[in-house]
Order: sequence, then C-alpha cells, then structure tokens
Amino acid sequence: MRLETERLVLRRPTDDDLDAIAEIHGDPEVMRYVGPGEPWSPERAELGLSRWKAYWAADGFGMFIVERREDGRVLGDVGLLAWDPETWTPGMLAAIGPDAEIEIGWTLARGAWGNGYATEAALVVRDWVRAEHGFDRLISLIRPENRASIRVAEKLGARYERDVEVAGRPARLYATVLA
Repeated sequence: MRLETERLVLRRPTDDDLDAIAEIHGDPEVMRYVGPGEPWSPERAELGLSRWKAYWAADGFGMFIVERREDGRVLGDVGLLAWDPETWTPGMLAAIGPDAEIEIGWTLARGAWGNGYATEAALVVRDWVRAEHGFDRLISLIRPENRASIRVAEKLGARYERDVEVAGRPARLYATVLA
C-alpha cells in the first residue's frame, strides 16, 4: 500500500522504521499533545510499530509512514486508527465493532512542522479511505491547546463536535463527514 503526493510518499510501516519512529515519538515536544503526553521509550516505540502493523493486517488500514519524496527522510506518521467510543481506547475494528469511530491522525517530527506536510498527507489519506473503505465519517481527537492540529483538521473539512476524555486528558472531537 502506497500513496503519493507531490512532495510525499506514504507507505505501510515496516520493521526498518523503528529507529525513525522511536526518535520522532521519543521527542517530548512532539508528544506533548499525543496520548498521555509522554515521549515513547524505545520499547514503547517497538510496541507501537508492532500494533500499527497488526492493525493493517486486521483492518486493511492504519498508520502510514510519511517520507519526504526528495530524500526519503521519514517525517512521521499519518493515518487511521479505530477507537471504541465507550472507553476511548484504540483497537482493531473487528474487535470494537460497528460503533467504532475511525480517527485520522498525524504525528510529525519537529523539524517537519510548519511546512504543510500534515495537511498534505492527511488529505491524501482522507481521499483514499473514502474511496477504498467507504467510511462516511472520520474523527480527529485533538488536545484543546493544539492549535496547529486543529487547523489541519479544519483543512480536512472537520468541525468541532464535542469534548471527550482520552488517556485521562481532555480532547476535542472534530468530525469530518465524507460524502
């Protein structure tokens, strides 16, 4: 599975991505708004990568590794994650069932911020999931103070719907209706 834009290549994660994911998700500033707000240890990065690959195998979608086309540098990840709306925990779509909410999310290395990469990658993923999976809606779970991610969600067509709690922290649920 591979998606491309003018500047980016998005592909399924492989074991070779572990070092890049560990570096990106190990940065406290990058992780300030993600999950419980703590950087990933190398072991947590390995677990995360393993889960992403399992979600792809089970659901046919998941997080894409985002590479800059010009030099192949891994910039981060953008993709899809199924959430249980009762507990706001992620998992496999089949295990959660038909009430699952599908999130489109992004995490980019600090050096990639401010270049439009998150929006560019998220737009191609949004269009792919609409065409390939037929979902009628996507959500984004965003910390209220994360203005940059709110702007990305709005560029995808998302609108604020309600507040929820994820990993013990408040999050705003933005929803994109896919027509």
